[in-house]
Amino acid sequence: MAVVSSPLAAKALPPIERRVTLDGTAYSDTGQGEPLVLIHGVGMRLDAWAPQIGTLSRTHRVIAVDMPGHGRSAALPGSSDLTAFVGWLGRFLDTLSLDRVNLAGHSMGALITGGAVSTFPARIRRVALLNGVHRRDAAAKSAVLERAASIASTGIDIDGPVKRWFADDAASALARELTREWLSLMDVGAYATAYSAFAGGDAMYADRWSEVTCPALFLTGSDDPNSTPAMAQTMAALAPRGYVRITDGHRHMVNLTAPDEVNRLLLEWLQLPEVPA
Repeated sequence: MAVVSSPLAAKALPPIERRVTLDGTAYSDTGQGEPLVLIHGVGMRLDAWAPQIGTLSRTHRVIAVDMPGHGRSAALPGSSDLTAFVGWLGRFLDTLSLDRVNLAGHSMGALITGGAVSTFPARIRRVALLNGVHRRDAAAKSAVLERAASIASTGIDIDGPVKRWFADDAASALARELTREWLSLMDVGAYATAYSAFAGGDAMYADRWSEVTCPALFLTGSDDPNSTPAMAQTMAALAPRGYVRITDGHRHMVNLTAPDEVNRLLLEWLQLPEVPA
């Protein structure tokens, strides 16, 4: 399990109270109304959704969850692939007696979200993928698999993700430092498990988007080098009710670097009718 305390987050972000299920999944539960479940990316924690929790909980019940092995959540076995993370999410929904939810995921959370809407579509009202990957090209696939394979021997690379995920600008300074801290607090084994599932999962549910009939938002940054606008456009074209939104001038961590725009786009998405007219 990851180290719980995040000193910088405690100073810089609003406090978030966690609860923990009997099987070891940590989550926050804020607000009332139609449920919205938020899943963060590899190496992060539910605190990364703080800007969204504060705004979206005014109109919705917002449930942000620590992925297995992150924050306070217990880890999955080391051999777990993306399907195991999707299964974990299904069990979490069962534990909270959540029959139907809006589901939004960022990065690895987006892969889990895509897997969930493919595996148990009747439980998903609307789906949103923030900075999601889809069928990496050969060079990108080779690079991410190489990074995954190196974690056990070299540990968690912090500088690499920060350089890929952020521009070197003053506006991103706090988000960069939060990301550094969250990565530094990760358990290496849990990180390796999640990253391996992330590296190997980009094509696992890629052929299922044509079956997804609920509203599907694909949101990414114009300058994200890994979860590219082209990937978002491809997924949106495949999903019958898919559409794309691009945050101009931002990279991978749009939920932190462009919170007002992301909140506006998520509220727009949450207002869409659940079924085709």
